[in-house]
Amino acid sequence: MTSFADTASSFIADRSDAAERRLAWSLFESLGLPSPSDEVWRYAPLGDLDLDRFAVASSPHRAPDSAFATQLCERAGLVVRVVDGFGVSAGDATPGVSVEFLGSQSSLNGESFLQRYEGDTFALLNVALAPGTTVIRVEAGVDVTDPIVVLNESSASASFSRTQIVVGRGASVTVVEYFEGGTDALVVPVSEYLVEDNASLQLITYQRLDASAWHVARTTGRLARDARLHQAVVGLGAHYDRSRNDAELFGAGAANELRTTFLGSGDQVHDFRTRQFHVAPRTTSTLLSKGAVADASRSVYTGLIEIEKGAKRTDARQTNHNLLLSRTAHADSVPNLDIRENDVMCAHASSVGPLDELQRWYLESRGVSRDDAQRLMIQGFFYEMLSALPAELAELVERDVASVLSSVAVVAA
Repeated sequence: MTSFADTASSFIADRSDAAERRLAWSLFESLGLPSPSDEVWRYAPLGDLDLDRFAVASSPHRAPDSAFATQLCERAGLVVRVVDGFGVSAGDATPGVSVEFLGSQSSLNGESFLQRYEGDTFALLNVALAPGTTVIRVEAGVDVTDPIVVLNESSASASFSRTQIVVGRGASVTVVEYFEGGTDALVVPVSEYLVEDNASLQLITYQRLDASAWHVARTTGRLARDARLHQAVVGLGAHYDRSRNDAELFGAGAANELRTTFLGSGDQVHDFRTRQFHVAPRTTSTLLSKGAVADASRSVYTGLIEIEKGAKRTDARQTNHNLLLSRTAHADSVPNLDIRENDVMCAHASSVGPLDELQRWYLESRGVSRDDAQRLMIQGFFYEMLSALPAELAELVERDVASVLSSVAVVAA
C-alpha cells in the first residue's frame, strides 16, 4: 500500500523547486503531527487523523460545479479556478487586475515560505506540497466594482492550495475564496493578503467542504498605512474545520474588521483561532465570532489581541458568542490579551448558552410555532454576520445557511 509519505516524495521529486520543498518536508517530519497535549491543539480530534488515508495528487481532478458554486460564479466579475491546489484558469481579463499561477513565491512579508511557517506543522505541509501559488494583484488606484471569486475545488484525497492577494495603494476590491468538495479528503490551504497604503480589501472565505473532510486553513493579512481589511470567515462543512486568521497591522491608521461564523452538526468540530497583531500606532481591530453547535458537535474559539510597544492609541476589541442547540453540544471560548503599551483601549467578551427561553415564549405567545420560533431566533443570531456581506452575495449565502439550518435538530436545554 502506498503511504502518504510515498506520494509526497513522488510529488516533490517532480517539481523544479524540489530542494526547498524537501527542506519543508524534512522539517515537517521532525516536528511530526501535533497532539492534543499541545496547548494550541488541545481540543482537536487528532487521534482520528491518519495521514496514510490520503494521497498527494500529481494533477488536478476536475469535478462538476455545485449549484451554489454556479450561482456564486454568476455574480462574479472574475472567476479564478483552483482544483486540488492547481491553478487551472483565470477567467476573462479585468482592467487593473492580474492573475498568475506561479511555481514558487516568497511570503508577502518578504521571507521565504519556509521561514514564515517553520513552526506550523500543517502550513509546512502546504509549503512542501502546494503545486504553486495563485497570485492576484490589483493595481494602485483601481476600484474593482464586481467581486473576484477564487473557486477552490477538492476532488483528490489531499489538496494544498496557496493564494496571495496584493491590493495596490489606494485600490479597492472584494474577493470571495470558496471551498467545496473534499470527500474523505485532507484540505490544507494557506492564504496571504497585502493591503497597501490607503487600500481596501473586502474578503469572504466560505468553506462548504464535505462533512468527511479535514480542513486546516491559515490566512494572514498585512495592513499598511491607513489600509482597511474587512474579512468574513464562514465555516459550514468538514468533519474537523480549523481556521487560523491573523492580521498584522504594521502601518499607522490601519483597520481590520474580522467576523467568523460557523454552524456545527453531527460530530463536527469547528476550531477558530484569531490573532490581531498591532505594531503601528492608531490602529484598530474589531473581531466578532458567532457560531452555533447542534447534535454532538463542538466549537473552539481562541483569540489573541497582541499590542506591541509603541502601538499607541490602538483600539482593539474581540467578542465571541456561542449558541448551544442541543444538550450534547459543547463550546469553548478562550479570549486573550497581550499588551505591551499603556496608551491603548482593549476589550474582550464571550458567552456560551442555549436559545433564550423568554424570547421563544414571546414568539410562541404571538402564534408562532415552537419550531418556527427557534428557526427565526437562530437566523436572527446569524443575521448580524451575514448582513455585513456585499449585497450581491448576502442573499445567496443567507439562503445557503438557511438550508443547512433546516436540517439541524434543535433540542431545548
